[in-house]
Amino acid sequence: MFKTTIKFLSIRRITTILSIVLMIFSGSSLFMRGLNPGIDFTGGFQIEVSFQEAPEIQQVRLDLSRSGFDDAIVQNSGSATDLMIRTAPREGVDSRKVGNQIIEAVSQSSNNVKLLSSEYVSAQVGEELTEQGGLAMIFALIMIMIYIVFRFQWKFSIGAVLALIHDVLITLGIFSFFQLTFDLAVLAAILAVVGYSLNDTIVIFDRIRENFRSMRRSETIEILNSSITQTISRTIITSSTTLMVLLALYFMGGQSLSGFSIALIIGVLIGTYSSIFVASTSVFYLDISTTDLLPSKREEVDDGMP
Repeated sequence: MFKTTIKFLSIRRITTILSIVLMIFSGSSLFMRGLNPGIDFTGGFQIEVSFQEAPEIQQVRLDLSRSGFDDAIVQNSGSATDLMIRTAPREGVDSRKVGNQIIEAVSQSSNNVKLLSSEYVSAQVGEELTEQGGLAMIFALIMIMIYIVFRFQWKFSIGAVLALIHDVLITLGIFSFFQLTFDLAVLAAILAVVGYSLNDTIVIFDRIRENFRSMRRSETIEILNSSITQTISRTIITSSTTLMVLLALYFMGGQSLSGFSIALIIGVLIGTYSSIFVASTSVFYLDISTTDLLPSKREEVDDGMP
């Protein structure tokens, strides 16, 4: 796609400062404001209702909002006529009473609404989910680091993990700053961002390794720039097509998928940036060289032949 080598690392000081500022901003927001946990983590009421005819979910959300359930999450449950409604906990109110209130609210625009189930999900379950999600993230980073050490070299593993921490921290920081709801769907999106970002980074690292072996007389920065340039068309195409799907998901997927799609959109954009300017720059600052990537010399085996 590009016939001449683009000097990506010529602006490495600017991108390094930008990344550090964004990470400090994100970390500060997480420390001062925290995340806005959804019902999956805080606990709350989960009510399942059945309509005689398939309802308009947007109208149901509007009816609930008018009745004071602004935070209600509405999604289909099993069939087009059944809905699952989740709402935040209310002090001194049992689940059955909340279920009846929701029936009254959704009956404003539709008759013959039946309550199928109403239960309270405790905050303890949310705490367990938070702990398990955090452990999953730590485990993923450790396994990624081990894989890249064996697949490439330890300097590459540090660059990859720094890029992943960069992507996750900034994505969480944006959710914290704008107080977007953080639920299980968003947690799943964060883990998907880790995989997506790592994939882009490994593609570039693989080309860097090949070029170090084929361009031994070239400077390190020249090899890195050449490697990024050779893979940039693939990165742009992959990111663009992924963003098209995510934008469609955001505008047409409804409220239940909005957090998931927003997290992935942010993650794809930040991940594309980090695979070029964070992972590769980190490897450069770690002073990667040809000797780091040359295959180790094997001792000649005396096979007894003259």
